[in-house]
Amino acid sequence: MKSTITILGAATLIGCASSGPSPQVKAQLAPTGELRVAVLTSNPIIQRTTPALGRELAARAGVPAKLIEYGAVNRMMEDAAKGAWDVTVVAIDPERRAIVDFAPAHLNADGFLTVLVPPGSAARRMADIDQPGMRVAAVRGAATQMVLSRTLKNATVLAAENEDAAFASMKDGKAQGYAQNRFMLRARAATLPGSRLLDDSFAGLHLAFAVPTNRPAAVRYVAQFVEQAKASGAVQRAIDDAGLRGEVSVAPPERPMQASPYGGM
Repeated sequence: MKSTITILGAATLIGCASSGPSPQVKAQLAPTGELRVAVLTSNPIIQRTTPALGRELAARAGVPAKLIEYGAVNRMMEDAAKGAWDVTVVAIDPERRAIVDFAPAHLNADGFLTVLVPPGSAARRMADIDQPGMRVAAVRGAATQMVLSRTLKNATVLAAENEDAAFASMKDGKAQGYAQNRFMLRARAATLPGSRLLDDSFAGLHLAFAVPTNRPAAVRYVAQFVEQAKASGAVQRAIDDAGLRGEVSVAPPERPMQASPYGGM
């Protein structure tokens, strides 16, 4: 399920040049005349930070922002190939590169992806859960599912269609754990007394803007926007306004910012 909200961007990034994108960039970035920002509402970190940054990007490009909300990452990524949206924010993962191109990460969190285990579980670390016959629930197409599928040696991943279903699989005994980021898992644990997070993790979190493939001018423009947003404090403000200070941090600069051959940045 998805919903849409159209917003006319009014603010510009502090410190950004006032010139807008070239016609080539605008045609790739916002081919419908508005920037369609896909927002994954099932992930509160993405849900709370992406709208503000998406509006800033739209304002920078001189187009309205249209927020399109998705409750499941698999549906959102499937829509990338259908031209349903122009930019989104997801975790960087090599399996997604056939569908989208990534800007540099703007949000990082070390050791952030782990597993919630049910009441009575003896598992304390990932090595305890990575055993023959064990199953870890994760959302199909989510970074947790893709990373675990590549890294688990003995346990298997039980793919679910959404976060509620993944949690229910663990709660109902169909899986011995539920994988997600620590922020989301702490909230889930509060609803199931006796459940707890593992002491270690299986990956860090690196969130980035993504653009559907075959839009090279657009992704280059977004990449430079991200680097300027990190330098100007816009990303930190999004973190603070979302109440996420201490959970995630601004990703370091990927490279020195250079003038764009496409204009505007």
